[in-house]
Amino acid sequence: MALTRLGFHFSSTTYDGWTSATLASTVLDVAAAAEQAGFDSLWVPDHAHQNPIGGGPATPMPEAYALLAALAARTTAVRLGALVSPITFRAPSLLAKAVATLDVLSGGRAVLGLGAAWDTAEHTAYGIDYPPLPERYERLEEALQLCRALLGEQPASFAGRFFTLDGAWCSPPPVQARLPILVGGGGERRTLALVARYADACNFFGGIDDLRRKLQVLRQHCDEAGRDPSEVTTTVAFMAPDDPDEVRRLADERLALGVDGVILFGGSAPSASTVAAWGAALADLHTCWSPPTTSAPTAASSSARPSVGRSPTTSG
Repeated sequence: MALTRLGFHFSSTTYDGWTSATLASTVLDVAAAAEQAGFDSLWVPDHAHQNPIGGGPATPMPEAYALLAALAARTTAVRLGALVSPITFRAPSLLAKAVATLDVLSGGRAVLGLGAAWDTAEHTAYGIDYPPLPERYERLEEALQLCRALLGEQPASFAGRFFTLDGAWCSPPPVQARLPILVGGGGERRTLALVARYADACNFFGGIDDLRRKLQVLRQHCDEAGRDPSEVTTTVAFMAPDDPDEVRRLADERLALGVDGVILFGGSAPSASTVAAWGAALADLHTCWSPPTTSAPTAASSSARPSVGRSPTTSG
């Protein structure tokens, strides 16, 4: 079963007339409308600043994991994740801890999204180190291995060039037996090779020809890694126009290439009614996935955690 078939991304929360006092209720109302309309996953950006396309740094950009915790409390069935967290923002051990806690709070609905980072301006503004791209890729690979270790058997140890664990416990552990890891980005030589080796899912952007090529490259990397490509959920994100019929056309174009799902970016901070109309236009994509019903296990029972979604045969 695919990780998601129909996702909604809060790419902008610059709602008309927004204030700090009203923003939370508006975002949560849109989230509830999306779940009611049949979306099976909700995603948030993990940035310090809104980018220029979304309105620039003076417009809202809530902290990702605080917002995801609020979404977990307001929703009951949708998967929840950041699309995606940059490797530069947090120690990967603390990121894994945050996502494990989100999984507990949501009853087994969290996804860990991770990428190599790209927005230099926000790093400069916030005083966050921004290593050269080759180093960021090295850090990303280590982080994927570390997160898989910390979200798995307890206690966890890991020794890398940039990151280490030394008998670390992640308690409470995730509800999901294998908390899904999604890698963002479409770099054909490095990113997709990491997807094939470590990830449960990946998300693409771009046009039809670009997407067709990247899917083929991913299949090649999976072959080289000895992995069945069907074990990796593939999604493609696009900016959703207000017209539901046009959203349907754009989704169909991409699904015809063989991706597992689509993620709609609400670039203009769409209202709850607009999101509901998109869900109705894509009703055939609604999934029957539901979160696990068992309670979060103790460390002693971690081997008995319920399996959710795909369980790839290879891991980091």
